[in-house]
Amino acid sequence: MKKLFLSIFIISLVACTKEPNKSADKKVDSTTQTSVEISNPNQTTIRKGDLIKEANNEILKAIKGKDYKRFAEFIHPEKGVRFSMYAFVDPKEDKHFSKADFEKYQPTKTLFTWGTMDGSGDLYKATVDDYFTKWVYSKDFVTGQLSLNNFQGKGNSMNNLKEIYPKADFTENFIQGSQANAEMDWKCLRLVFEEFQGKYYLVGVINDQWTI
Repeated sequence: MKKLFLSIFIISLVACTKEPNKSADKKVDSTTQTSVEISNPNQTTIRKGDLIKEANNEILKAIKGKDYKRFAEFIHPEKGVRFSMYAFVDPKEDKHFSKADFEKYQPTKTLFTWGTMDGSGDLYKATVDDYFTKWVYSKDFVTGQLSLNNFQGKGNSMNNLKEIYPKADFTENFIQGSQANAEMDWKCLRLVFEEFQGKYYLVGVINDQWTI
């Protein structure tokens, strides 16, 4: 009788010992299933750089196609946009437009002074349309080499972009010079962006080239 009682006691003890292992196994399975549900292979993370490059490309297409309404959509709502003829940004002399002013004057024949011509020192006066056509988009920058926060074109004009726009990001669309001119006839167009309410807007349009 004692042997029978002892046998029953041992079997019960073994059963109790194995039970927590089953619970642990279920807990591990539940945790594994939860991690699979959280991990969604179809989710994609859009990086800041991708958004800025996309905006850069849209702006270039708008300028090339003279779609100024589309261009105006990228002008910073509070800071507006500044146009610099060369690498050196002069906040006091460079032409600046609010979004409203740009939309107001772009269709007109109003002449604006955009800066001083390198070499001659003459003032460069033109309508908004002429400035975009003859200066801003003097090369087919859509086909240029695109870089983000990196200077490709390096000439003899002082480049103070980072000092004037310390918290901004910029793109550079670079057209390499020809071998016939020792590659000194390069040109580039830089677009400067700042974030506002979750979107990236244009605050600066800077042309650069080799200067005398």
